[in-house]
Amino acid sequence: MEYRSLGRTGVPVSILCLGCMNFGGATPEDESYEIIDKALDGGINFFDTANVYSRGISEEIVGKALKRNGKRQEIVLATKVHGRMDDDNILAAGNNRRHIIEECENSLRRLQTDHIDLYQIHRPSSSTPIDETLRALDDLIRAGKVRYIGISSFPAWLTVQSLWISKELGLNRFVSEQPPYHLLDRSIEREMVPMARTYGLAIIPWSPLARGFLTGKYKRGEDIPGDSRFARDGNASPAFAERKQKHFSDLAYGVLDVVEALAQEKNCSPSQIALAWCMHQPGITSPIIGPRTMQHLQDHLGSVDVVITDEDRARLDEVAEPEEATVPYYTGKMIDFKLPEYRWP
Repeated sequence: MEYRSLGRTGVPVSILCLGCMNFGGATPEDESYEIIDKALDGGINFFDTANVYSRGISEEIVGKALKRNGKRQEIVLATKVHGRMDDDNILAAGNNRRHIIEECENSLRRLQTDHIDLYQIHRPSSSTPIDETLRALDDLIRAGKVRYIGISSFPAWLTVQSLWISKELGLNRFVSEQPPYHLLDRSIEREMVPMARTYGLAIIPWSPLARGFLTGKYKRGEDIPGDSRFARDGNASPAFAERKQKHFSDLAYGVLDVVEALAQEKNCSPSQIALAWCMHQPGITSPIIGPRTMQHLQDHLGSVDVVITDEDRARLDEVAEPEEATVPYYTGKMIDFKLPEYRWP
C-alpha cells in the first residue's frame, strides 16, 4: 500500500480510502466488521463515513468495529455533517454553528472516540455564510474534538473564498475536498484540481467507479441488475435521472469498452483499471471505495498493484476526453498543467 500526505498536513493516508456508506444499510453489521478488519490488514488507514449514512448507523458500526479490534489510533477517521438527521425537526440539518456542534458531539458518541481526525462539511449551503461555518469548525479544533476540517462537493470558487476568509479571520482552514471524479465525469480537472494543487488541498474523490458502472456489471441493452446501486436508489430524484442518462449513454459504454479491454490485457478487473487510473491522476490523494461485500473489497485492494502507463492513459483519453483549460495561462489539457512556484502561506 502506498501512502500520501493528506494535503499539506503531513498526515500519511493510504491511496485508497474505505468509504463506509453501505454499513448498516446494504451491508449487514457482521459483514461490515469483517470488511473493516480486512481493509486494515490490506494497509488502508483512512476511513470515511458521515452522520447521514443510515442516519448514524454507519458511524455506530465503525465505532464498534474499532472498539473491537483496538485499531482506532492506527487510522485517520473522517466523517461529515450537513444532511438532515430528523425529518420532523427543522433544526436538524445545515452548516450553521448550532447543527455542526450538536452533530459533532453525536458523531463522537457514535464513533466511540474523543476526536475526529477529519471533519467535513458534506455539501455547501447558500443559506449559511461560510464564515459562520468556519468559526464553528475552528472552535471544535481548538476544543480538541476535531483535528482537521474538509469539504465535499464544493465549487472551486467557494473553496478559495473559504481559504481567504480563514486567512483574514485567523481561522483553521480546510485541508481537503471530496468531489465526484471518474472516467465519465472529469469536470474537476478544469478548476478544482489545479486550485487544490496550488493551495495544498487533498482531493479525495467519491464514486471513482461511477456508481458501479465502471465495474462492467451493466451491459448494453440489458436491464439494470436488481442488486445494483442504480436499482436500489430508484428513480425518485432529478439527480438520479441525470446520472442515469450520463452513465448509460453510448459515450459511457464506449469508455467501458476500453476499460474492459485494458482489464483483459492486464489480467485484472475493470474496476481495478478504473481505480488505478483515478488514484494516479494528477492531484489525487485517495479515491473512496465503497465496498458492499467482502468480494468487492478484495477486488478494490487489487487495484493498488495495477500499473497504468502513459499509453493506457492516452487510450482512455480518446474516449473519456480530458477537460479543456478555461483560463488563459493554462496550456492545453489539465494534465499538462504546470504548478506555479507560489504556495499559499
